[in-house]
Amino acid sequence: MLNKDTTLCISLAGRPSNIGTRFHNYLYEELGLNFVYKAFTTGDIEGAIGGVRALGIRGCSVSMPFKEAVIPLVDELTGSAQAIESVNTIVNAAGRLTAYNTDYEAVSALIGRHALDPGAPVLVRGSGGMAKAVVAAFRDAGFGDVIVLARNATAGPALADKYGYRWLQADPPPAEAIIVNVTPLGMNGADADALAFSPGQIEAARAVFDVVAFPAETPLIRAARAAGKPVITGAEVIALQAARQFELYTGVSITADQVERASAFSRESAGS
Repeated sequence: MLNKDTTLCISLAGRPSNIGTRFHNYLYEELGLNFVYKAFTTGDIEGAIGGVRALGIRGCSVSMPFKEAVIPLVDELTGSAQAIESVNTIVNAAGRLTAYNTDYEAVSALIGRHALDPGAPVLVRGSGGMAKAVVAAFRDAGFGDVIVLARNATAGPALADKYGYRWLQADPPPAEAIIVNVTPLGMNGADADALAFSPGQIEAARAVFDVVAFPAETPLIRAARAAGKPVITGAEVIALQAARQFELYTGVSITADQVERASAFSRESAGS
């Protein structure tokens, strides 16, 4: 039951969803923590972050279009936020706001967990904010040969140049590479049936990584499994980044089983 001692955590997004709300509140209830999580949007990001500080709101998840706008409003950027100049998590400790990027942390952890070979070439499709987290994570894991594949002739080369890689606007021939989708292709909605890479590229790939979280089994992941390729799913990314947020906010470590159950519960409302 809510009371005067309940700790509040929030999210700020241009288009709020129930995903984070369900993930965090599920675990608060299971673990008996006197916390509550609520999603918000705002037309005044400066005022909203001022409210986080002034009202003692413990944690704040930050989504588009606010990930860069909050940077001058916090007191400290950790290495994960500095690496991509983007914030998705703010922790308030007695009025001091520290910013993180748990998307970057999650991708970095998965590169290590799946033992991806830094000597392998990498082909990343996409040039948005999450693509920046992915490309930076591969760079910091020691990958030297990364291609940013993007139609956008401004964002694509800018992302590649920022991290010292190459940009291509058109698909290259199939190659023995780690292929990564960081576009909406395969996501629930208008692009649900789209395949982010050609069958030839999938067949040649060393490993297939799809950052799309909903559904977890995208057309790309299904095709990669059918071809016998190692896969990393967007469900893994979103679960890890949310678990990291949870631990930053509460100071409580959670098990892989708890993360999976909370993540499954949150996915039940992915369309709302």
